[in-house]
Amino acid sequence: MNIGLIIIGDEILSGKRQDKHLAKVIELLAARGLALSWARYVGDDRPRITQALRDAFTGGELVLSCGGIGATPDDHTRQCAAAALGVPLELHPQARALILERMRDVAAEQGHAFEPDRADNLHRLNMGVFPRGASIVPNPYNKIPGFSVGDVHFFPGFPVMAWPMIEWVLDRRYAHLHGAARARERSVIVFGAMEAT
Repeated sequence: MNIGLIIIGDEILSGKRQDKHLAKVIELLAARGLALSWARYVGDDRPRITQALRDAFTGGELVLSCGGIGATPDDHTRQCAAAALGVPLELHPQARALILERMRDVAAEQGHAFEPDRADNLHRLNMGVFPRGASIVPNPYNKIPGFSVGDVHFFPGFPVMAWPMIEWVLDRRYAHLHGAARARERSVIVFGAMEAT
């Protein structure tokens, strides 16, 4: 099974933030005897993201997508995934419960009363709005989940969250593939010959 990586965000393409996902995903795959087949960088442009995801959903490959699943104005990945699939967005009940649990934890840590109906808390629930039919990917860092649709999996752009979530997907959903792409490299040194020859 080919494995692809989509990295989404203007901050990567502008150079404001350096991508760390490509090297780490290669490392995570290699540790499981797997290999990356391709990678694609996409800015925060809805038509481009939608097309990249449409390709991912129809390609029959395992695709990992990092970035753009938050609830800020420049996060479009959830909406584009729904558009690429031709399905509506809806608040995932399990994601809702996890987000509420996280907000309750934060309120307790800060010594405040938990107010689920406060405007900012209601806005945070948008992070659990996924394309209809999606399943969640647990987030051990802060409980705000990612999601999967078939063999396409969506993670936050932050490495501290994304990497353990990627490992969870690889180990829970694709353990049967581990070891399938173990590569060996052999070199032949010919003394007195030029490298180009």
